[in-house]
Amino acid sequence: MTGADDKIDVSEIEELTPPDRTLMGPGPSDVHPRVLRAMTTPLVGHLDPSFVEIMNEVQELLRYTFRTDNQWTIPVSGTGSAAMEAAIGNVVEPGDTMLVPTNGYFGGRMASMARRAGGDVVEVDAPWGEPLEPANVSDALAEYDPDVFGFVHAETSTGVLQPNVSELTAAAHDHDALVIADTVTSLGGVELRVDDWDIDVAYSGPQKCLSCPPGASPLTLSETAMEKVLSREEDSRSWYLDLSLLEGYWGDERAYHHTAPVTNVYALREALRLVAEEGIEQRWARHERLAGALKAGMEGMGLEMNASDEYWLPSLNAVRVPDGIDDGEVCAELLERYDLEVASGLGDLDGEIFRIGCMGHSARPKNVVYVVTALGDVLESMGADVDPGAGVSATRSALEE
Repeated sequence: MTGADDKIDVSEIEELTPPDRTLMGPGPSDVHPRVLRAMTTPLVGHLDPSFVEIMNEVQELLRYTFRTDNQWTIPVSGTGSAAMEAAIGNVVEPGDTMLVPTNGYFGGRMASMARRAGGDVVEVDAPWGEPLEPANVSDALAEYDPDVFGFVHAETSTGVLQPNVSELTAAAHDHDALVIADTVTSLGGVELRVDDWDIDVAYSGPQKCLSCPPGASPLTLSETAMEKVLSREEDSRSWYLDLSLLEGYWGDERAYHHTAPVTNVYALREALRLVAEEGIEQRWARHERLAGALKAGMEGMGLEMNASDEYWLPSLNAVRVPDGIDDGEVCAELLERYDLEVASGLGDLDGEIFRIGCMGHSARPKNVVYVVTALGDVLESMGADVDPGAGVSATRSALEE
């Protein structure tokens, strides 16, 4: 152990050489080379006129990707959880009631953040692996009359895509509740229409379907939501994430609040340029087609998906672990043999599912074939009742359609 007065032999600290993984887990996803190149460009000050122009471009690109005209559309300085806390911690005031879902790990995180903001949390129940039912949401809204309703559009812990979003938002607005949507695993990967679906607040992360390193995370608020933020009687409990203060930096004034992560904003700008070049609807279609081939391969080798077809989430495929197989050992072997990352389950599904991403730059035909081949090989070597060859054949057939 070294102390404050000791010298470090830098020769013992080798040059950084992280392994070159294929990232097919729940995030991060593979980063596009153009995004990596953007991060190597010269640093400028966070109030430099050139950076102010970049800020404007990022905001416009985020509006396109969220499918919104919201003026208040910004990248929060931090990971997706920072955008989540900015959304909940600003909109939920002490004494407010927030209705949250119980059908996944990240609904639980919504509840935790709402409590820390001083809110009273009530729940709308649904089993892990199933979406919220509009009728149950309507019943909970009528019973509790909340100020805020939150839901997870794409639940990373279960592989479930929430359908009927417009029904949920309409029910919430009938009770004058603002709607906060977790779109961390959906933005840029599956259909999301903030304005058309009448979502008041949506937050996301850059490291999933946008294929960008974490550090600057998308957030959008409607005028109604921002009015609530700006009319709070008490300040937000977080100075750093206080949107009434951030308004001065990301609004018209461009006044100093904190030092923005300039390089991460460069990266997000380039990632969003790639979204716009591909076209948002074409990007949604690509994710569905390639994830469909992955799903065909999993089912073709004899594995079962966790979510039913009607609410299957293309960007995050939850696959049931075969009987007698240790999911942690499988994930470790995939790293060791194939430099391939997939993940185990969380919360109620710990040990029961593999979570296999198909997001952004990782959503490519060669990666889909690779993950089906590798997982089949490892499972077969561990004695699982699978047919890897049939899985690969099913994947290739789906890709050729």
